[in-house]
Amino acid sequence: MAIRQWIRMGNGLAWVPALAVGILLAGCSSTQKDGVSVVDRNHSGATGAQRQPVTSGQYRVQRGDTLYSIAFRFGWDWKALAARNSIPAPYVIRPGQIIRFDGKAGQARPTAVATAPAVTNPRTGSSTVPTRPPVQPQQPAVRPQPQTPQPVATAPVSTPNASTTRSAAGWVWPASGPLIGRFSSNGSLNKGIDIAGELGQPVLAASDGSVVYAGSGLRGYGELVIIKHSDTYVSAYGHNRRLLVREGQQVKVGQTIAEMGSTGTDRVKLHFEIRRQGKPVDPLQYLPRR
Repeated sequence: MAIRQWIRMGNGLAWVPALAVGILLAGCSSTQKDGVSVVDRNHSGATGAQRQPVTSGQYRVQRGDTLYSIAFRFGWDWKALAARNSIPAPYVIRPGQIIRFDGKAGQARPTAVATAPAVTNPRTGSSTVPTRPPVQPQQPAVRPQPQTPQPVATAPVSTPNASTTRSAAGWVWPASGPLIGRFSSNGSLNKGIDIAGELGQPVLAASDGSVVYAGSGLRGYGELVIIKHSDTYVSAYGHNRRLLVREGQQVKVGQTIAEMGSTGTDRVKLHFEIRRQGKPVDPLQYLPRR
């Protein structure tokens, strides 16, 4: 028997199915705001990341962010995002800095110029402006020396074996174990592959490169490592228990970079992605067959 409720219709009351009431209330409760806002840094996760680059709004840099992690989160090629925001090499960003996705550069405020007051001669009554001393060239600010990074446990480069056989493109499998999740080209589904394994199992660099992110700032990825292999390709390794590399470190193919874990997910596994110019591609097209 259908459940009905009384609701006011115009000047009277009428019986309406409860489902219809819910639809009406949901429709009345939705609102839409105008304007450009700062994008939430936790906007996307491992399975809900944007496939197409975000092309509106802006993002305020948080502590621990890198240009590469921001580009990875919002579906951008890091070179294009740097060019969009006029960030030169070596692509250093700082907390509080605004990264725009729409290409609208912020207007710089004009610098106020101090004007010397006029001086009146008490005898003649005339006013003169005193000559300003020559402006000394501004010395560059002395930046404090960076603190010595905390030592990070590192593992030796793995000796190539059956588990690190390279593909024709030069990639190796980042971990051994059954494949439990495949890449999907649908924008709302998996952007890489998932490999099951044991807690603490070695996670390997899939190709030579430089670590451009190592941390847990991207929601849905847990402890994450991002490696830049070239101006075209980066790879990502998520849900680790422990990271064995740090940002800026050079790694070799087959090197152990982390220990497999379950951070940011419900089971022990490795989430692995390859991105070409910022866009996710199917890792199975690059990895050797097994």
